[in-house]
Parts: sequence; C-alpha cells; structure tokens
Amino acid sequence: MGEPIRDELKVQYRTAILVSVPDPDRKLTKEHALDELKGLVKTAGVKVLGELVQNRERPHPGTCLGKGKLAELKELCEATGAELVIFDNNLTPAQGRNLEQQTGRIIVDRSELILDIFATHARTHESKLQVELAQLQYTRTRLKRMWTHLERIDGGIGASRGPGEKQIETDRRLIDLRITELKERLAEVEVRRERMVSQRESHALVSLVGYTNAGKSTLMKALTGADVYIADQLFATLETRTRKWAIPSWGEVLLSDTVGFVRDLPHSLVASFKSTLEEARQADVLLHVVDASNPEAEQQVETVEQVLAEIGVEIRNYILVLNKVDKVENREVIDVLRAKYAHAASVSSVTGQGIDRLSALVAEQLAEGFVEAEIETSAGNGKLFAYLAEHAEISNREYHENRVTITCRVPRKQVWRLNGADTNVRLLNGAIVPPRE
Repeated sequence: MGEPIRDELKVQYRTAILVSVPDPDRKLTKEHALDELKGLVKTAGVKVLGELVQNRERPHPGTCLGKGKLAELKELCEATGAELVIFDNNLTPAQGRNLEQQTGRIIVDRSELILDIFATHARTHESKLQVELAQLQYTRTRLKRMWTHLERIDGGIGASRGPGEKQIETDRRLIDLRITELKERLAEVEVRRERMVSQRESHALVSLVGYTNAGKSTLMKALTGADVYIADQLFATLETRTRKWAIPSWGEVLLSDTVGFVRDLPHSLVASFKSTLEEARQADVLLHVVDASNPEAEQQVETVEQVLAEIGVEIRNYILVLNKVDKVENREVIDVLRAKYAHAASVSSVTGQGIDRLSALVAEQLAEGFVEAEIETSAGNGKLFAYLAEHAEISNREYHENRVTITCRVPRKQVWRLNGADTNVRLLNGAIVPPRE
C-alpha cells in the first residue's frame, strides 16, 4: 500500500481513527485509555470515526502495534475511510513511516497533534515564534518520511557535475537556518521578559501553574474578577496573563496564569516556552491547580512537577489547589494528595467553595517571604518612607531629633536595598544587613 502525500499537515476538519498503546504504569482500563486523546482531538476539531486500544508491555519497535492489531487497524481504515490515524503515543520516524506504508493513511502521533493545536491557538508574536521553533525541531528528524516523493536535484556544472543534493538535504539546511534565527529572536524575548518580571517590585507575584484544562483561567476569574478567556478545551490559553488580586488582610498582589502542561509534552515545546513561563520562575508563591475530579489527578500532578523541574522552576512556597471539588465523586484522590502536600486547599472556582481558605494560605506563604526589621534613617528620607509605605507593614516609629527608627515587615528579597549611606538596617533576629556597594 503506497504512502500518502503529506502536504502541510493541518488536522482540523479531518476524519480520524484514534489509537493507543497505553503505558502499563498508568493502569488505565480500555474504557479510559483514550480519554485525554479524545480531548485533544476535540480541541483540534477532528471528527473521530473509530477507536483502537492495545494493551502491551511496550510498543512494537517497528509499528507500535502488534501484527494482529495492525491488521485490525488496516481494516478499520478501509471500512471508515478515515483520512488520519492519530496515536496517543510518540512514534519514532521509522514507526511512522512503516505505519503509513501499511495503512495508506497519514499517521499523526501525540506530539504532532499537540504542536498542531498550539499552532492554531497561538495569538501573540512571541507564542507564534515559540510554536514555529518547536514544529521545526520536531519536523527536522522526520523529513525522510514527509518528503519521500521529491526527487534528487542536480548539482555542479560541466564534466565535474556531481550526484547533486537531495531535496531533503536542502530542506534540512533551510530548517537549520530558520531554527538558529528563531532561537536568537526568542533569546532576546527571554531577556526582555526576565528584565520585565524582575522589575515588578511594587507587588508580590503569585503564579498559577497546572495541567491543561485544570481550571486555571476560571480560578483567575474567581480570584480577580478579570474578564479572561475560558473554554472547556485543552490549551485554551497559550499566553501568560497577569492581573491584580486583592487578598484580604494582605493587600494587592499580581496573579499570573501560564500555559497548561500535559503528559508527554514535546521537549522542543517545553524549551521554546521557557520565556513564557518566566513568571513561574520568579513567583513568590506557586499555585499548582489540579482537576480533583480527574481520575488521573495524581499522575497529572507528577507531570507538572517534572516539567517545572525541566524548565528550572524551584518548587518553594508551593500550594496545591484541588480544584473542581464540586464535581468530585471519589474523595480518595483528594485525601491522598492532601496528606502528601503540607499546603493544600480544596476549592471550586465555579461555586466559590474554599476561596477564602486559599487566600489565607497565600497570605501565610507570602508572610514567610518577609522579615521583621528595624530601620534607622534621617527624618527627611522621603524616598525611603514612600517605599516603606507601599511595600512594608510599619508597626512603630520613634523620633530622636533629626533621626527616626522604624520597626516594620519588609520583603526578605528586597531588604538589602534599604541600607545606604544615610540608613542602617538591622533584622530583629539580631542579623545586621550589610550596606549596599
């Protein structure tokens, strides 16, 4: 059976058969093995004509499926007339090529589907650059499968004409040039974003992270009242959004919502979205939002933590937010996660249940980032007084002629900035803050 010609692949509005060889460690029944893939293809706009699941200890090295299931897949393709076969596994280039030869259909693996969804949802210039880079890095290793219909291009002139250069080699060189260009442009974006985030000293930063469709955007709306885009689909949000959140008994903080994670997220996509996740790296408090009603909630928590570690996010001042508790039928998962994490809150972004408790937890975590300090300065140091009025909680002032001593709580990471030629800072635990250089 001949290979299908792959033009620029877009899965939208196509028909497909869904296939999965689940990882045995996930311990899923056949009824739930395709649940997440169904969510992905729904988001991508694909019409599903058939499903196939094979439980194996490991995928077949040549075709992912065993001989019998492969024959069943070929029959299903013929019977339904589906244009695509979408795998919930990440296939090697050889597996994809073999499957296309056997079925005569375009084979799409999990990574390619996710990249296609990201390309559709990218709106800003930065996210479009990030998705293009990830797509090119994914495509480069698969050119042999995608361009087998192109012939050799002649090279050289006269008697010295050589065998020429294959189109695949030309394409690979062009891709490498574009990848280099995109990396340089994104490096500039990352530097600008790091600078922008690090300069936000007027407010503490709280960042929402979590599995895709865990309800981060709905929670942001519940906490801030912001009019943000909410949709019951995977990867509805690709760009970071930041809003002000007024926490009772604390004050205003900045709350950022980041792109959602997913199992087996392509490494090239994780790398290219590092700048988008800068808010998570710089956050004073991380809110890890989990869909507590999902039977794979524990595995999703592990997935997010693995990706956070991969992009260099230090998990500190970390609160696990068990969202959608109004939909939970089995509370066993909630009990397990609450026992595992010291700081956890059960909430419903829709009903408002647990929001007050979450706000109190965030305030407690932020308080750990502050220190009690005694600041001595001149009575005319208006600049320092203005800073303390905005950033510190002042408990006492004592005046001695033209000097003033202020007792207050200040951000731990900013306390060194307060010390100067006219100002001395002493922490109430006895430590002396060294003067600025």
